[in-house]
Amino acid sequence: MTRHDIRHAIRRDVLDQLTVRTALPALRAALDGPDGPGTAVLCAPPGTGKTTLVPLELAGLTGAGPVRRVLVAEPRRIAARAAARRMAWLLGEKVGKGATRGGSPGTESGGVSGRGGGRATGGQVGFTVRGERRAGPRTAVEVVTTGVLLQRLQRDPELAGVDVVVLDECHERHLDADTCAAFLLDVRETLRPELRLVAASATTDAEGWARLLGGAEGPAPVVEAAGVSHSVGVVWAPPERPVRPAHGMRVDPALLAHVAGVVRRALRERSGDVLCFLPGVGEIGRVAGELAGVDAEVLQVHGRAPAEVQDAVLGGGNGGRRVVLATSIAESSLTVPGVRVVVDSGLARVPRMDHARGLSALTTVRASRAAARQRAGRAGREAPGVVYRCWSEGEDGRLPRFPDPEIKVADLTAFALQAACWGDPAATGLALLDTPPAGALAAARDVLKAVGAVDAEGRATERGVRMARLGLHPRLARALLDGAREVGVRRAAEVVALLSEEPPRAYGDDLADAWRTARRGGDAYAVRWRQEARRLSSAVGASGAGGGLDVEVSEAGRGSGVEVSGSGEGADGDASRAGQSADVQAPGAGEEPGSGGAWGSRGPSDDVVAGLIAALAFPERVARARGAGSYLMASGTRAELAGTGHGPGVGTGWGRRPSPPGTGDGSRLRDAVWLAVAVADRPVAAASARVRLAAVIDEETACAAARALCSSGEEVGWSDGEVVARSVTRLGAIELAARPLTAPDPGLLREAVVSGLRQEGLGLLRWSAGAPALRQRMAFLHRELGAPWPDVSDAALVERVEEWLGVELGQVRRRGDLARIDAGQALTRLLPWATGDAARLDELAPERIEVPSGSRVRVDYSGEQPVLAVKLQEMFGRQESPRVADGRVPVLVHLLSPAGHPAAVTADLASFWRDGYRSVRAELRGRYPKHPWPENPSMAEPTRHTTARLKRG
Repeated sequence: MTRHDIRHAIRRDVLDQLTVRTALPALRAALDGPDGPGTAVLCAPPGTGKTTLVPLELAGLTGAGPVRRVLVAEPRRIAARAAARRMAWLLGEKVGKGATRGGSPGTESGGVSGRGGGRATGGQVGFTVRGERRAGPRTAVEVVTTGVLLQRLQRDPELAGVDVVVLDECHERHLDADTCAAFLLDVRETLRPELRLVAASATTDAEGWARLLGGAEGPAPVVEAAGVSHSVGVVWAPPERPVRPAHGMRVDPALLAHVAGVVRRALRERSGDVLCFLPGVGEIGRVAGELAGVDAEVLQVHGRAPAEVQDAVLGGGNGGRRVVLATSIAESSLTVPGVRVVVDSGLARVPRMDHARGLSALTTVRASRAAARQRAGRAGREAPGVVYRCWSEGEDGRLPRFPDPEIKVADLTAFALQAACWGDPAATGLALLDTPPAGALAAARDVLKAVGAVDAEGRATERGVRMARLGLHPRLARALLDGAREVGVRRAAEVVALLSEEPPRAYGDDLADAWRTARRGGDAYAVRWRQEARRLSSAVGASGAGGGLDVEVSEAGRGSGVEVSGSGEGADGDASRAGQSADVQAPGAGEEPGSGGAWGSRGPSDDVVAGLIAALAFPERVARARGAGSYLMASGTRAELAGTGHGPGVGTGWGRRPSPPGTGDGSRLRDAVWLAVAVADRPVAAASARVRLAAVIDEETACAAARALCSSGEEVGWSDGEVVARSVTRLGAIELAARPLTAPDPGLLREAVVSGLRQEGLGLLRWSAGAPALRQRMAFLHRELGAPWPDVSDAALVERVEEWLGVELGQVRRRGDLARIDAGQALTRLLPWATGDAARLDELAPERIEVPSGSRVRVDYSGEQPVLAVKLQEMFGRQESPRVADGRVPVLVHLLSPAGHPAAVTADLASFWRDGYRSVRAELRGRYPKHPWPENPSMAEPTRHTTARLKRG
């Protein structure tokens, strides 16, 4: 491309107003200067031209600097299309003029030059998103999604023909964007040190990104641009009454009603269009309903909205006022013309992984301060504006500074596959702002092993590379490849397309019915579904042939129950066995349904196909009924159909609401014995997961799809106070068949008895009269002398139960057998016989002590200090208190009255005879006149008898 190729219809008047221009010299110095590192962090407020002017300048399309090719990565498709169109408009041309729209991306090689792309005579600015490419050989600036960039890097790590990569909106910390940055830094270090890299955002952790991009030579330069001159005022508009915090997918309807009220207020108080930020599609629909009758056009923008609707919103209105209800996709990289007011609900929806139950879903959280600034900036893009924040100024200071990085909270399975295909399965060599959690990454690798995507060492297999090139979550890629062999490529692709972006709730909770509805439907979802199904059908054949695909994971799927952006199933799901590992070769893209399958030439029914594909994708979620509308999944997680049980109803509200058509009590899923659960979540405070999308299957299909979870063996355990021995066949946590065992394995039997003792305690044993005293003496010596005297507390004895009950345990078959074991006799096995100390037990902790009267009195070791309870007259003449444990511990003497009641307590007899005896004598002599009460007890004769008997004697 030469300078003569640059068009001269550039809108200079608009470009000159973009204040990011002031930062361009510093940015060029960082990227191209002799001392520049070739990387930079660009911080520029919204509306400065960061997304539009900077790429054009770096590409030399505005007439300054060398002409080169620039790749701009955006986190969302809507932002990628909008940015490309805006840049093309600034140049006075159309996006990718002459390029083919909606064609198969499989013909694109992955570079910006469009090699092999057929008739590609596009303009100087183009874009590529999932299923749509508008770029050609003359394209100098191409805007892509981060998912597309990942695919290109995997196929062509050198990014041949690309001179500069701009990672836009990096503050959002999407997993794909972080991964792209890590791969690009690796490319710069090993393959192309001349490749320039810019991390750009309006609000970001500039210091962290500078350290990451700078490497060993020090941090990369941080280039800051001045903000736009348009001010944005802040109006704090918290609800008048307290509202309940958002939990899971639930948002208090009172808050949504308040947001709608603030929109009405903004329409009264301010001029211009209103942009309202809400967390999700459900909340947008509810607020739209609340706004019925307002004197403005109400529009809805979200990831599921058709591209035409999104483009119409970004294209401006027809002169009337507009209210645009949008999710966070409207935060970044685009301007909604006419907007002067922003209403911010203060909520965002982010992916989360419930590792305890192996479920992943979106959850509603408070938006960060960085996101709030981004949202507010939308009001000042074209003129002074105002933001109404639906929370108090005091709450604002408590908001998180930045959003949680996806790598810390999301499912890491897709990331782990990308890292394995890159050649770094452990991701230890990748330059990442945040280290992935070890547990989540290990679970992700287990899933990849189970589906055959990586080998035992974690290296990507040929099958894994094919799966990565499909642009799907590895679970869905497994279902597509393995399902295509059984039911044909087209039908497998159609069902997987349903799973990659969860169908609208109006489609119902029956996957097969939703499939039929999508076929008949003419709504926006059905249009996207058909496009994705066609893409997947082509992708299966292209990936098998080694062709390149410009694909990305579905954005809408990020929040579905499929949870395409995140990590392996949790502990309950036993991710290490979450699928099959057979390397199944899928048939070609042109194969008819059922050809070569097990159902004959006509193929299986839609219901069978839907169930098989769902089970292949989520084998640990196959479930068997355990009651009306209640199921147990193979993972061990209990689940209920929406609208059953005591959980919350469907929707965003807090109370129970009627379920959508085809769900809950009206669903045919309710009568199914087996289900393949495709989408499930766990409502806050609910004991069970809630099934949102599933298909009816039979036991044979469940076992075939989840055969890695099938097991048979002897199970001997403690149940309801008895030893139960059975031969059991299981599918994960689901018991398929069982029969009693007459001769169980002795080792398993012993383990079951030990488990029973641990559950119910040592009271199951027989403790003879002397056994507790022996245990108390041993405990006393352990406390006072330590080793080799053993710990005989309940916890310690249970831990060592096989050691001291070993012989007897081998004879136990039921609870009654335990009751016949003499625990005291068994306890002597723990005495320190090996050291010889056991022989000194009676010396160190005597069971009885002889007192001056000649009686042998039992010592009580149950307290903190040994106690000798003896009649006062029997201790006459004794000056010193007895001592035990080699004389280390004095015995506490309880001196008793003739009736056996405590009269005094002392550990120093001499002191008692001298100082305390008189008061005791004065009090008791009159009550017990028949017993001796000498003046000087220290010199008196000890006795067990009365005075009369002593005289007779």
